Amino acid sequence: MLYPIFEYLDQVWDLPGAGVFRYISFRAGMAAILSLIITITFGHRIINWIRNRQIGETVRDLGLEGQSQKKGTPTMGGLMIIAAIVIPTLLFGDLDNIYIILLLITTLWLGGIGFLDDYIKVFKKNKEGLKGRFKIVGQIGIGIIVGATLYFHDDVVIREFSTPVSVESGVVETPAFQDVKALKTTIPFVKNNELNYERLLGFMGEAVTPFLYILVVIFIITAVSNGANITDGIDGLAAGTSAIIGLTIAIFAYLSGNAIFSQYLNIMYIPNSGELVIFASAFIGACIGFLWYNAYPAQVFMGDTGSLMLGGAIAVMALALRKELLIPVMCGIFVIENLSVVMQVGYFKYTKKKYGEGRRIFLMSPLHHHYQKRNIPEAKIVTRFWIVGILLAVVTLATLKLR
Repeated sequence: MLYPIFEYLDQVWDLPGAGVFRYISFRAGMAAILSLIITITFGHRIINWIRNRQIGETVRDLGLEGQSQKKGTPTMGGLMIIAAIVIPTLLFGDLDNIYIILLLITTLWLGGIGFLDDYIKVFKKNKEGLKGRFKIVGQIGIGIIVGATLYFHDDVVIREFSTPVSVESGVVETPAFQDVKALKTTIPFVKNNELNYERLLGFMGEAVTPFLYILVVIFIITAVSNGANITDGIDGLAAGTSAIIGLTIAIFAYLSGNAIFSQYLNIMYIPNSGELVIFASAFIGACIGFLWYNAYPAQVFMGDTGSLMLGGAIAVMALALRKELLIPVMCGIFVIENLSVVMQVGYFKYTKKKYGEGRRIFLMSPLHHHYQKRNIPEAKIVTRFWIVGILLAVVTLATLKLR
């Protein structure tokens, strides 16, 4: 909202200082600061409001140490995170930017699904919450919106530059460029690391390609949002991991949205994607600010209101930046947590059918509960998962040059 106002003041009234809003770095910094202020300053008021309405966590007895103490802890704290992302983005982002619009829709959509799930658990006293099929329908819905927009919208393009040509005078001609509609994405650790979905899916026919691409988008959004949801099992794990991933994505957004840096690094230049830095900065600030109250021992839980939204927003940012194939590395914690559940359930069913009794790979899934069962302190588990997340972020950023 402030962006067009200050743009007008700069161009029409030539107001001193108004031009600073043209810089993404300034607006990103302001978005991060404001999101921190919203979560830290108003966080305790929101927690008290939730507590006064007896919106507390219902804990299933899993036999984990310290589990009983968590009962009654205020939940649905994801509302804090959503407010701390949406408000700074509305104030400092360019609301005409298609990527900003998509991310705001994703945040509110998946936050709404998570809120409904938490509402049923807390107020209807139904521990199962929203039925799984309804969650999937909601995730498919946002996947269709995101996939169709990225495929059909005219502003979703990549810019291709021609090779600079040296003339006889020794002066290098400015390279020409053209914006093209292409379903290209980035393949990590591969020379000339671009994959064109149209070529990959083209054998099915041009009419089928958009449907197949939308299916890919639906799968990615569903997988990452559920991965974040599963990871949100102990104090500070999901918020801290999401902050690390958000910082990684913010760096990619800044480089991919800058013509000079993208050419220097020989990566895909995506016009208008630099605005994603604003959203990512608010995202990081919201996660860190939430950690102020969610770090062990937690004063508030984000609930599905926060976890589904965080995973979905990460997935959409990765898709917009053509970095979705980096998700298994960048979001490695989410992937491992998801796989641990799939492996545990699959192996249990297989052994029950074969031997008549179900056997387990882990003491308990998701993986963080396995370590809790081994009597490792909760704070130590979270810290070690964060360290692994940082290492994965470094590896992800290394793909900029390691091919």
